[in-house]
This record gives sequence, structure tokens and C-alpha cells, in this order.
Amino acid sequence: MAYDEAPPPPALADRVACLWWRTPDAVPAGGAPAHLVLPDGCVDLVWHAGRLTVAGPDTGPVAAAPSSATTVGVRLRPGAVAVLGESAAVLRDERVGTDALWGRVGAELADRVAHAPDDRGRLALLTAAVARRAAAAGPPDAAVAAAVSALSGPGATVAGAARGAGLSDRQLRRRFLEHVGYGPKTLDRVLRLQRFLTLAITTTDDLAALAASAGYADQAHLTREARALAATTPRELVAARRPAPAPGPAPTARA
Repeated sequence: MAYDEAPPPPALADRVACLWWRTPDAVPAGGAPAHLVLPDGCVDLVWHAGRLTVAGPDTGPVAAAPSSATTVGVRLRPGAVAVLGESAAVLRDERVGTDALWGRVGAELADRVAHAPDDRGRLALLTAAVARRAAAAGPPDAAVAAAVSALSGPGATVAGAARGAGLSDRQLRRRFLEHVGYGPKTLDRVLRLQRFLTLAITTTDDLAALAASAGYADQAHLTREARALAATTPRELVAARRPAPAPGPAPTARA
């Protein structure tokens, strides 16, 4: 499958990480493998296979089944779930239809998205729905936003993030459960894994160097976290994200 992203409208940049879409590739004779979605701390409003759902935040890998149609979504930043009018803790590791979440309003939105002329129109409808809800929800929780930002860099600590947000560890955890879906320690682990994944794409470093740059204590720490959060090994994660090396020149024949 081909996946791509676009930046959100400027007015939504503090709440929305990106707009995204995934187009299906040609399905091989044996069927297409499921796409593995890894935790990123975000919550998504997703149109997939004729259904509009709210997805996440996840604490482990989720297999997204192949589809013959394009999937589109709006990805909310960690801590921005108040836009949806629901506690993030309720949505953790769940996929909830908008009809169940918002009743008649959610069902009507799903119907409009279903009858949009194309995928661009569907994405525009989802973005407009998030914008309306963002306007009604008011500004994001500033303390949660500050702590999420602090935890996004290597070397951050939960205690330091709490101090920077002006909260005790207990207060920060309570707000994170409401706005992020899990505690700050779990988000710290998730964001560290995402840093590793980004570095795996943008550098050619070996696993030990990737682990150090992402903020792991050592390569063994990286391995444990990859198995816990992605159910695979760091080497397999890197291999899935780096292009295969180009073949070298053919050996010269000897007389």
C-alpha cells in the first residue's frame, strides 16, 4: 500500500498532526498482507471500508486489513482528543464508530462521508468536522501540551515534564489519562519508539547508534521495547523501512 500525508490547515496545526491517505496496491494472487500500525500516541478519525471510526490511542501494534478502496484520516496530536468530546482513556486500544460515539450527529457525518464524490471530498469533510469540534472544545490543555512537547525529545524525564508543566507527577498522570489515553511514562516509551523509527528511515546508523540517538539506555533496552510495543525486533523494523541495497556490479568473468 502507498501511504502519504499532508499538513493540516494552519488553524488546526496545534491539534492535528496531519491529514493522511493510504491507497491500495495491486493485490497479489495469494492476497495482500495486513498493514501493521504501531503506537504513536495519536488518535485518528478514519474512513475505511465504508465505516467512519475513531481509532486509538494504541499501546501495541494493530493489523490494518487490506482494502480495495483508499483509506483517509485526520490524525490528532497526543493530548488533543478533547476535540472529539470523549476521554482518551475510553478510546485506548479501541476502534469506535462515530455513530456510537456521537449518536445521530456521528451517523449523519458518516453518511455524508459515504456519499462524498471522491476521497479528496471525504478528507475535506473529516477536516471540517474536526475544525467544528475544535472550535466548540476551546483551547487544548496547556499543561498537557507542554508535557507532551517535553517528552518528544531524547533525554526527557516524566518528572522533568511534570515540573515544566507546573504539575505534580500525580496531577500530570491524571490529566494524561484524560487527554492522552495513558500515563506520561507510556507516552514517553511510545515517542521514543517513534524517534527510533524516524532515525531508521533518515540515517544509515547501526542498531547500537540508533538506540543511543533515540534515547534508549542501550541496544538491549531497544530490543525489549520493540518487542513490547511493536511485537517484533528492531532489526525487522529497520528492514521494513530502509530500501534494500542496490545490487553491486556483476563479477568479471575470468579467462
